[in-house]
Amino acid sequence: MTGTADTEAAEFKKIYDLDVVIIPTYKKMIRDDYPDVIYKNIQAKYRAVIREIKALHEKGQPVLVGTISIDVSEKISNMLKKKGIKHSVLNAKHHEKEAEIVAKAGQKGRVTIATNMAGRGTDIKLGEEVPGLGGLHILGTSRHESRRIDNQLRGRSGRQGDPGSSRFYLSLEDDLLRIFGSDRISGILDKLGMEEDEPIEHRMISNAIENAQRKVEGHNFDIRKHLLEYDDVMNKQREVIYQQRREALESNDIKPVIEEIITEEMESVAAEFVEPKVLSPDWNWQGINERLQGIIGFIPEWGDADKQDLDHAKFIDKLLEIARQAYGEQEEKIGVEGMRYLERVIFLQMVDTYWKEHLLNMDHLKEGIGLRGYGQKNPLNEYKREGFEMFANMIETVKQQALTTLFRIQIASEEDVDREAMEKRKRQQAEMRLSRGRQEGEQKQQPLQREGEKVGRNDPCPCGSGRKYKKCCGRVK
Repeated sequence: MTGTADTEAAEFKKIYDLDVVIIPTYKKMIRDDYPDVIYKNIQAKYRAVIREIKALHEKGQPVLVGTISIDVSEKISNMLKKKGIKHSVLNAKHHEKEAEIVAKAGQKGRVTIATNMAGRGTDIKLGEEVPGLGGLHILGTSRHESRRIDNQLRGRSGRQGDPGSSRFYLSLEDDLLRIFGSDRISGILDKLGMEEDEPIEHRMISNAIENAQRKVEGHNFDIRKHLLEYDDVMNKQREVIYQQRREALESNDIKPVIEEIITEEMESVAAEFVEPKVLSPDWNWQGINERLQGIIGFIPEWGDADKQDLDHAKFIDKLLEIARQAYGEQEEKIGVEGMRYLERVIFLQMVDTYWKEHLLNMDHLKEGIGLRGYGQKNPLNEYKREGFEMFANMIETVKQQALTTLFRIQIASEEDVDREAMEKRKRQQAEMRLSRGRQEGEQKQQPLQREGEKVGRNDPCPCGSGRKYKKCCGRVK
């Protein structure tokens, strides 16, 4: 439930298939929402805002000033300081302190400046004399791109049947008006000879601004919908990967999955190298052997009889027999429990490794897919097609790498572990000796440094003999 969902009703329906129902307020809303006031430039608008705040402050009516950015809040604050008007500035940085300040924003004579987001969720209660002064006045310094944000700001006043009022101050230099037809309005103002500080106030202009906001909201909604369509592609792939991970994590035995992968890989070898109408002696046996060596780690021994009698179906059966026998031998070496553990660990490791790589590749694909539009192709369809191909290749790679690793993995004995540890220690000691030798060499290469001042050859010898240095201690021996 939210008081500002009505403006987003279309998006709730199209994206989430949710209807928006308007529930009447418990007490009748009596807030006065005045038409927007438009000035020729920003400076004139700010001067009008300060005049309005000053007038209301002198009257004692509390004012909540809404801004679209912290910069604007600081600017309004500096202008109020020059006028000597006491006020509070909120910018959503100190939540606890700001909630306390906002709660008191309805007291007599209060002036509170806040960004449109600051202080939401805090109830503003009016002071004793404030209802008679007109309640809390909301002063918006510009329109937001979204009507929902403006409605949230207006909704701070006139709650629970309290009196209140609101007005937005705009200028033709504001982003929203600058994008949507400010030149035409500015030309009309010039023809009418209107001054800078002379405002336009008409319900028709407020309606035109709301239409502009609707256009911006529609554009932003299209962007979000477009992103959602792209994310749907990734979401379907994500569901497949998470399902595979869940099976590996929750089950202690994924041997049926591995057996299925073995069957798929052997059928893939047959489909790649065997044509139904070609006799078995004419098959590409070298390619078959290389492919099998890459999967199961060795080349099977093919007898002449094997090569003569095989057709496509018999060849698949023979491959499955070889692969299953090799996998069974691997299971005997490692042990049943160890093999079940390794199957899960290796499968999960391969899924995680190649899924992360796939996510990166999909990001790269999305970055440049929009250029397909120049080739009269729908970028979304191209993204779906290429994304599916990349995902299928990724799944195939995961299966191949998991199976190849399981066929080739070897469990090290205690002697192998000790030997490896000893070799590691030897390497570390050799590196330490080499490093120590380098340090000693660097120390030897350092030049000698003189202690004390330099004595010239013809200067008196420091030893006190009275002779020249070159004839005494400095004599070359």
